[in-house]
Amino acid sequence: MMKRIVFAMMLTMCWMTMSAQEGIKVVFQGAAPDIMDFAWAWAMIWDDQENTPDESAAALRRSLECYRNGEAQPEGFTITVDKKAGYILVQSNHDGFTQKWEMCYWNMADKKHKLFALCVETSEGDKRMNPGQYDGLSFYRYDNAKRQMNVVDMGIDVQYFNTSYALPRIGKDIIVTHWSENGREKWQTTLKWNGRRFK
Repeated sequence: MMKRIVFAMMLTMCWMTMSAQEGIKVVFQGAAPDIMDFAWAWAMIWDDQENTPDESAAALRRSLECYRNGEAQPEGFTITVDKKAGYILVQSNHDGFTQKWEMCYWNMADKKHKLFALCVETSEGDKRMNPGQYDGLSFYRYDNAKRQMNVVDMGIDVQYFNTSYALPRIGKDIIVTHWSENGREKWQTTLKWNGRRFK
């Protein structure tokens, strides 16, 4: 278990290093990017399949690609794209395990930036795994003028044990669920968005 956690953290650090050094270019049509533009920009970091860091990122990219091309989702996958709400949910169900990728974005109060979030979580049946190999919550600040996003530390102490995060499709706040040792829901707290950060 500890090896899986260390490996997941190493992958996260790899993504953060690449993003911080190069930025992620967001290509879009119209006046502003939508949630699909942000999601696809993230997926395109790994344009060369040999550089895809893990099967989770590759699976997400494939699902988004099918959606963009108007094709059926891969077996076991479902996708919800709500451009008006700025929200995407991709789910993969195989052998009793569910992996989900949630994405959303917020307009920042300075009107110069947006905040894109990606949350990956794994569960077994109705139990939250503790944690899945590729699970994590990451944030990227998008610069309207530069049309690129970079990883950003939002000051959230992301917990990898007995905790899950639900990104908002309705509203602006992140719901944090704290789980008991047997994987059942225990209690919830809320990270409230104020236009600049979460409190």
